[in-house]
Amino acid sequence: MEQIVSAGIVDSYFKKLKENLSVDVAIVGGGPSGLVASYYLAKKGFKVALYESKLAPGGGMWGGAMMFNEIMVQKDALHILNELGVSYQHYQDDYYTLDSVHATSALIYHATQAGVKIFNCSVIEDVVFQNDRVCGVVLNWSPVRREGLHVDPLVIMAKAVVDGTGHDCDIARTLERKNNVKLNTKTGKVMGECSLSIDEAERTTVENTKEIYPGLYVSGMASNGVSGGFRMGPIFGGMLLSGEKLAGLIAENLSK
Repeated sequence: MEQIVSAGIVDSYFKKLKENLSVDVAIVGGGPSGLVASYYLAKKGFKVALYESKLAPGGGMWGGAMMFNEIMVQKDALHILNELGVSYQHYQDDYYTLDSVHATSALIYHATQAGVKIFNCSVIEDVVFQNDRVCGVVLNWSPVRREGLHVDPLVIMAKAVVDGTGHDCDIARTLERKNNVKLNTKTGKVMGECSLSIDEAERTTVENTKEIYPGLYVSGMASNGVSGGFRMGPIFGGMLLSGEKLAGLIAENLSK
């Protein structure tokens, strides 16, 4: 029994890893925008792998606001919740509340049901950079980074890479710092996130969702962080719409 359990897990995991050493889309960060983008891309038939540094994907959505596990979504994003079967309640005007644990669980479930392969406890420490294009990611275990261990990584090749790392914009910063490239922003650099302004942030989260360098896209809070947008707090409509927009952009570009 012990041998069967161990062998089954090892065989299954390495089969999954081996089958995803080359993908259409590698999404770094399992927050709501990344999960929504992965869902729509997988539904369109693209091979998608999502890498989450923590034990569970979902980003800041799990905790709601200050650990009150309720979040808010505006009317414009309800069609995404409806498609995923997420329950919500009308609060007032065009704003709706929903249980953050229920909503996050639904995003993860539907992404994996669509065919997305999620690799948790995984960190992307660099990108593959060839012919002035991002064409893959450099993969390691999260504890390797945390403990500062000198352990070499593996490489995952991808036709498109998404920085969905939230406030840190970790992938965009790494690309800029290591390769001295000019990004698709007003300054050509990672501009950094501004303070909280919900109306502005919800709008610019979607507007700033784009390809910032050949092969590298940004979504969610990373899109605002890269282009100098605002923080939005515990309202998630912009995050969901960012993921939906991103999936459309990548699908269109990969289909050319």
